[in-house]
Amino acid sequence: MSIQGLFYLIAVILLVLAALPIGTRGVSLALLGAAFALLGYSWNTITG
Repeated sequence: MSIQGLFYLIAVILLVLAALPIGTRGVSLALLGAAFALLGYSWNTITG
């Protein structure tokens, strides 16, 4: 599995956890999941 695939996997897990009725303090899991999805999407551009 590539690093890009790993970022997408982390994003999916975080977004699923964000949909559950769990109280998290400080950080939004949905926002963190979206950030990992964007990182996975743009990984080829970032690393050149």
